[in-house]
Amino acid sequence: MATNTWKLQDAKAQFSEVVRLARAGKPQLVTVHGEPAVTITAAKKTRPRSAAGVMTTADFIEQSKKYRGLGLKIPPRTKMKLRFDPAFDESDS
Repeated sequence: MATNTWKLQDAKAQFSEVVRLARAGKPQLVTVHGEPAVTITAAKKTRPRSAAGVMTTADFIEQSKKYRGLGLKIPPRTKMKLRFDPAFDESDS
């Protein structure tokens, strides 16, 4: 029997494992009296994130969509203006 195929009583006894495998992208087939009855799949496709927890550009864009249109104002970048201060001139020492 394939690893993604479960007898009904086994699927009931190990339901957490069946769901975990389905969420990992491996559809799980449940049989009743040896006949295929249902297939359990993930409701939402999940993209694996990096082990370091770094968000990819695609993930950032997808998550930022919910903030569009809320009227949030992001301040523009400002340029720092530098000026020479003669009090700190060390050239004449």
